[in-house]
Amino acid sequence: MAKETERKYLIKSTEYRHLAEAVNYRQGYISRSAEKVVRIRIAGDKAFITIKGAAAGYTRDEFEYEIPPEDARQMLDELCEKPLIEKKRRVIALTGKTWVVDEFEGENEGLIVAEVELLFSDEPFEIPEWIGKEVSGDPRYYNSNLVINPYKNWR
Repeated sequence: MAKETERKYLIKSTEYRHLAEAVNYRQGYISRSAEKVVRIRIAGDKAFITIKGAAAGYTRDEFEYEIPPEDARQMLDELCEKPLIEKKRRVIALTGKTWVVDEFEGENEGLIVAEVELLFSDEPFEIPEWIGKEVSGDPRYYNSNLVINPYKNWR
């Protein structure tokens, strides 16, 4: 069974931008609950369906499969809740870890978060200087919740 262990942070500066090129992402949710989510995503020219289980601390089950981009476009348009999540993503290899920085657009414009995937929940890792407050346990920052409560409504 596939497992995902990640920590999520806010960004305190944009010093990361020169470290990697941004890729456009569009994603939506067919199903969202505390127990599971089913996500459709287009990342650049590839598309995926992802099923995630309930979180236990920083870890949860995750299954991801590549699908035809045209199928993904149709699912995003016809089956997914609105608004869709739109963002630019940078994948940055730094200090032995891979950091993923998402700059949200559309209904969530202004929100920028970084995630780091870990092998296990208490794995030590170095935090870059451009990383700010940890928000791993705050459900407002879950992409699936940004559909029902977009960042633009927080202010």
